[in-house]
This record gives sequence, structure tokens and C-alpha cells, in this order.
Amino acid sequence: MKYLITGANGYIGLRVLSALSETDHEVVAVVRNKDRLPAELCNLFGSRLRIIELDFLVSPEDQATCPDDIDIAYYLIHSMGAGEGFSDKERQCAEHFKEWIKPSHCQQIIYLSGLIPEMPEGSKLSAHLASRNQVFEILQSSGVPLTTLRASIIVGSGSASFEIIRDLAEKLPFMITPKWARTLCQPISIRNVIDYLLGVSEHPECRGKSYDIGGPEQLTYRDMLLGYAKTRGLTRFIIPVPFFTPQLSSYWLCLVTATNFQLAKALVGSLHMETICREKSIREIIPLELISYHDAIKRALSLIAQNRVPSTWYGALSSGELSPQQIKNIRIPEHGIVSDAQSTSLSAPRDQVIDAIWALGGSNGWPSMLWAWKLRGFVDKIIGGIGMRRGHDNPGEIKPGDALDFWRVIVADRDTGRLALYAEMKVPGEAWLEFRVIDGQLHQTATFRPKGLLGRLYWYVCLPFHLILFPRMARSLANGWPQRHQRELLND
Repeated sequence: MKYLITGANGYIGLRVLSALSETDHEVVAVVRNKDRLPAELCNLFGSRLRIIELDFLVSPEDQATCPDDIDIAYYLIHSMGAGEGFSDKERQCAEHFKEWIKPSHCQQIIYLSGLIPEMPEGSKLSAHLASRNQVFEILQSSGVPLTTLRASIIVGSGSASFEIIRDLAEKLPFMITPKWARTLCQPISIRNVIDYLLGVSEHPECRGKSYDIGGPEQLTYRDMLLGYAKTRGLTRFIIPVPFFTPQLSSYWLCLVTATNFQLAKALVGSLHMETICREKSIREIIPLELISYHDAIKRALSLIAQNRVPSTWYGALSSGELSPQQIKNIRIPEHGIVSDAQSTSLSAPRDQVIDAIWALGGSNGWPSMLWAWKLRGFVDKIIGGIGMRRGHDNPGEIKPGDALDFWRVIVADRDTGRLALYAEMKVPGEAWLEFRVIDGQLHQTATFRPKGLLGRLYWYVCLPFHLILFPRMARSLANGWPQRHQRELLND
């Protein structure tokens, strides 16, 4: 069979793609930026993989046409991390996909949606679930048989829900929680989700049907927090309070966890709704060994410990502000800017310096005044930005479009020794940070294009920190940080 995957470099899409690499099926991966697909994964397919660059936010009329020999199409696109207006974006993508897929001979569309709770008369779905339901109705009208899988919380390394639970339980010995912490849900392991997504493609009787999918347990969010803590051997205390409004809850999650405010707001809007499986017919069609919440947590932590997280929620471009086209076309400006340029002779071998640059961010941190980077990230979170909690999970494997703390990778070319980053934190202007390794020299340039008087004031307020931070960082990288730093720690 021939499979088509939309959102193939997203959180779910990458895992479906990985699972299909172990089969003999042909696959068409539809992405907005092909450079963001892992080369090692693509190589597993050989000639069985075709990549199409296409943005469903744009009318597909002037873009690549859909192959007419598609058998199964996965619709795995969402824009919840994009902030205000995400529902309109999701509707637009679904409408464009519907028109794009029509001319093909596709036999089945498979859509991963959210569990829809039983609603009292007169009440409304949250914006998140209403948008998922809207997409379902659009896809259902395509004329292609639609199979919809509806899931609650997905537990897996890199998922937004798991990372929120992990952040809260790891960081807070005492947690105050709102009423929604007592709401029932039915978490499901990411492994079981992928098994169901692949399984329904092999059962023609699933076409035109919708199924609830969930794990073996119904838990409250409080149970999930304490369950994570128990798995990690942590003692945690939860204190329920009545005065947490959804807005306050969103700010709290944004401040304490890795999620941004837009995503936190969308998620919190659904947390007071009970999302449990009300029909279980899928279990008879695809009899899986359902993974318990405890075991799902252990699997996720094992992958994190081994630095083998296949995909993350923040890796999707919708978690930032740049589109793929912007990433391809963006140029660091040369006029109307203020900048700090450092050039330093290499004290370590060229390859080691490039390794050091590619290791920036995440758990490695930054090689100069790390406290200042953390403080800037904290301030960014306070004002509703993304903060510094999006470090890459696989150092050395940076690709254009990747999230790197509060930066977005614009250029990542190891052969030429060039890394260029664009700031997605909230600043009164536009900021870039670029590294080049040329002829035995490290050239490091911080560029800022201020927006009005406030932008220039911001730059000069930060200037005393820059005068210390940037020269130190350039010298540390030229010395081969963090490898040399790690060796010094071993020798101490």
C-alpha cells in the first residue's frame, strides 16, 4: 500500500513515519520544510519515500499536486501552539487538504482527534476540542472514508501533556491545584496510539467510523501528578484550592512548565471536561496489550535518559512564530541594526569547536553568564513568552527550523561551520545570533534590529551584560566548550 502522512515532521507524524520505515509500504511525507526531516530516518526507506513540500495554510492550487495512487492518508496537522486564531488556521488547513486529496484515489483518511466529553445541554466545548470537532466535520465531507481516533492525554517522551506533568512533579514538592485536577481522563501511551493509527489502516471495516482510544486506567490529573512522582521516587503534596481561574491556571503552567502561554491556555480550556472512553469497540478490532500509566512514564523517562526522544511538541513550527517560508527566505539584516561582533582564534581543533557550537542550549546551557540567560528566559515567561525550556534533545543533530531554548534555528551547516539563530522571545525588535568557523577563526555576531526608540533603549540597557557575556562566550567556544569543561570536571 501507499501511505501519505501530513505533518510528517510533527510530534505524531515523525513516529508514524518511523513505524512505517519498518514495513515494505511506500510513503509520501508531506511537510512544510523537508530539511527538518531526520536524514537517518529518511535513509531507512531507500526509494520507498517521497517528500512533498506543501503548506496547507496556503491554497494548494499553486503547490505540488497530490499523487493519485495514494491508498491511506494520515491527517496529523494541528496549530494549537500557534496562539490566537489557531482554530481558523486548523479550519483553513483542513479545507485545503480536503480539496487537495479529492482528485486522488485515496481509500481512507485517518485523523487523530481529541476525546469529546458528554456535554450538558446549553454548554459548549472548549476552543481546543471545538476546533478538533470542526476539522472532523470538514474531513468527513471530503468524500473519502474517514477513520477518526479520539484520544485524551497522550503519555510519551516529548508530548506537551507529559512534559507539563513532568515539570510540575519534578520541580514542586508542594503543588496548589485548581478544581480541574479532580477531573477524570484516560491517558494513553504514545506506543498504543501509534499501534492504533497503523492498525486501523489494515482493517477496511474501520472506514467511515470513529473510535475512542485510551489506556487501561481512568485517572484524575491529581492521580497523574502523584503517579509520576511515585514512579520517580518523589514525595509530593497536592493542595486543592477553589480560586484558580482558567486564566490564572494558564499563567501558572506557562511560568512553571516548558509550555508557552498560548498552548497552556488552549489546554487549560479543556481540562475541566471529563475525557474518558465511552465506547471500546476498537479493542475488539485491534486487540492490543494496553500500556499502564506507570509503564508509559517509565518508557518515556528511559528514552529521555538515553537521549533518544524521537519527537517533541516544541519541535513543530507551530510552537514558534516563523513559517517554513520565512525560515528559507530570512536574511540577517545589515542596515538599521546594532550589533556585537567577536572574532577569536581557535584554541581547539575545528571539529571540536563546531561540536561545541552545536551543543549550545538545553541541558548544556550556555558558556558564559548562564544565570543571565536563565534570568532573560524567566522574564520572557513572565511576560507571556516561551522562555528557555525548549533545548534540543539530540546535541549535534540541529536542523533548520528546530527550537533551541528561546531561539529558532535558521541555518545549520556543519560543513561550513555556520549556525544562525533567530530569537522567538519577546523583544522590541528582531534579534539574531550567528556563529561562523572560517580559516582558524570563530566569528560570533549578535545582531539586533530595534523597533523604534524602545528597541534602541532595550539594546543599550542590555549592553553592559553584552560587553562581558559575548567575549567570554566566543573564547569558551573557541576553546572547545563544553567538551573541555567536561574534562575539567572529571579531573577535579
